[in-house]
Amino acid sequence: MKRNSILFLLTSLLLLTACGEQPHYQKVYSFEDRKWNLDVKPEFTVDIQDIEKEYDFELLLRTTTDYPYSNLWIFMKTTTPNGEVAREPFEIRVANEDGSWIGNKTGTIVETPINFKRRKLPEKGNYTFIIEQAITEDEVSEVLDLQFTVSAAEEK
Repeated sequence: MKRNSILFLLTSLLLLTACGEQPHYQKVYSFEDRKWNLDVKPEFTVDIQDIEKEYDFELLLRTTTDYPYSNLWIFMKTTTPNGEVAREPFEIRVANEDGSWIGNKTGTIVETPINFKRRKLPEKGNYTFIIEQAITEDEVSEVLDLQFTVSAAEEK
């Protein structure tokens, strides 16, 4: 009887987590040898057809605990379906002044998000986002990957 209860509980939990709304878009770019070289520019292309919705964007940086800096500057280059281009700098704060991690740390991996909430896009079509590291070094070490997620914003 106890085994059936545990099996029922596990099945119920699996169904509940599977019923959550899936992101509109999600892609991970993994860096070779834990190094983000200056010439490597991860690209994410998102097809937006519903321009009535608002979207949440998240860029998740995964580093190791050996990451040598407290932050990472990036440029995000956005190209709209009609070809307009914008390039903006952003700072991803990875650690506090005392050395404690800002993101979620699990073992030797630190996940640090940068969120852009409730954005409405003006036209239908493919939006391309290119992420460039923007520090003065040729490479940034101990960077595992970048995950780019676009989700429909929750109703207010």
